[in-house]
Amino acid sequence: MTSGGRLTISTANASLDNLDHNVHPDVRAGDYVLIAVTDNGEGMSKPVLDRVFEPFFTTKDVGKGSGLGLSMVYGFTKQSNGHVSIYSEPGLGTTVRVYLPALPAKLKQQALPPRVEVETPAGAETVFIVEDDPFVRSYAVMSLQSLGYRVTAAVDGNDALQKLGTEMHVDLLFTDIVMPGGINGWELADLARKARPQLRILLTSGYALETLTAQGHLRDGSAILAKPYRKAELARRLREALSAPLAR
Repeated sequence: MTSGGRLTISTANASLDNLDHNVHPDVRAGDYVLIAVTDNGEGMSKPVLDRVFEPFFTTKDVGKGSGLGLSMVYGFTKQSNGHVSIYSEPGLGTTVRVYLPALPAKLKQQALPPRVEVETPAGAETVFIVEDDPFVRSYAVMSLQSLGYRVTAAVDGNDALQKLGTEMHVDLLFTDIVMPGGINGWELADLARKARPQLRILLTSGYALETLTAQGHLRDGSAILAKPYRKAELARRLREALSAPLAR
C-alpha cells in the first residue's frame, strides 16, 4: 500500500471435512482457526500470484525486499499441519488466509457465569452458495445444512451459471463478490435475477466495503455479509434476505 490504505486482520473458526481433503490432500479434516489479512493495496497479477510463495521471489527493488516473507508464512503453516491460501485482484487488494489446527481449550474448574443462549434462526429453503475458497465454502455449506437448509454449491461464476441453467430449484443466491474466472458476484447476481426474477440475493466479501465502493463493486441497498462471519450472523442475514422484498 505505497500510498497508504487499510489493513484488516480478522479471525474465525473453520471446520474442514473430507471434501476439502480431496481437493487439498495435504490438509487434514478437522477444526481450524482462520487468520485472514486483507489490504486494499495494488493487488497482484496472475504471474506474480503463481510465484508468491517461492523463496527469494520479490517484486521489490534491490535491497528493499528479501522475498522470504510469504515463503516463511507458507513454511511455518505447513509445519503446523495447516494451510495457507492467497487471493489478489489488481487494483483491489490482497487477502491471505492462514488455517491453523485448533486445539480444545482446557478450562480450569471454576464457577462460570450462566451462558445466555441466542436462538439461531433456521430454515428449509434452498440456498445456492458460490465461493471460490474451498474452506470458506465448506464452512458455509456445513453451517447452513446444520440449520435445516438445502444447499447447493459452485466454485465460481461460470460453474454457477451452468448449474442455474438447469431445472435446479433455488430460493437464495449467496455469492462472493470478488472471484476469479471472469464473472464477479455482481455480474452473477444480475444474470441470475434475469433468469430467475424471484431469486433473493445475499453477497459476501472479505474486502473492506469502502474499497469495494471505490472500485465500483458495491451498490446502494445491497445485502452484504462481511467475511469472516459466524454461523449465527450468517443465519440472521440469510433470514433477512429471504424476508426482504424483491429488488425491482
